Amino acid sequence: MIEVKLLKKSSLKGYTFIEGFPGVGLVGPMAISYLIDKLDMEYIGYIESSMFPPLIAIHGNKPMPPIRMYSDAKTKIFAILAEFAIPINATSELSKSVYDFVRESGIGKIVSIAGIPNQIASSGKNEVFSMASTDSARKEAQKAGMKPVVEGVATGTSALILMSATLDAIPDINILVPVDPSILDPKYAETAMVFVNKLLSLNIDITELDKEAKQVEEKIRELLQRNRQVQDAHKKAVDAAGPSMYA
Repeated sequence: MIEVKLLKKSSLKGYTFIEGFPGVGLVGPMAISYLIDKLDMEYIGYIESSMFPPLIAIHGNKPMPPIRMYSDAKTKIFAILAEFAIPINATSELSKSVYDFVRESGIGKIVSIAGIPNQIASSGKNEVFSMASTDSARKEAQKAGMKPVVEGVATGTSALILMSATLDAIPDINILVPVDPSILDPKYAETAMVFVNKLLSLNIDITELDKEAKQVEEKIRELLQRNRQVQDAHKKAVDAAGPSMYA
């Protein structure tokens, strides 16, 4: 079971929801973390589940849930920051829980940030790609300078949210930044933020992103490593006890 828990009552009607769950290049978490910092967004809730790894994050000497929710009343932005790779068995339920919360809150627009392996996106040009749920959202993405994905397959939490938004005709734009899967580069997040600024008419200064994103990258890399260690330890313990689902 996945639970979305608010620490305080917050009206999110008419807000834009921005997410960037960990994926190739960690583009989403780096960009979302920078956005939260620059807008000084308020921590308003978190998401928990027994399907998630037994991890917590430590920030400013405080224990924090590794999937947190933030909002900013001035820009009307609601964001989710996740600091571990979502387990495959939790992806569908997490997507549904997040999307249901978005619908019930009256949020009017969704923007997702992710990386795409550059060998898949390679076209000989330095292009950023997009997928969108509605004709108006597709036009908006192209006007911002992104190239539409005409044919392909999308997976993960963002893809499932996009499918739900398509069925309900809710504007949802996925920003897909080509990355080298073998490296983590803050410049990928910087590229994503250029388009976030365009799509949401923001003026967030990205000149410090390279420095700050590297710090975020180190924290997330450590959490992902801890995640793998926990999963490996769990697998060994279950294997020692007998047949298991991991066999």
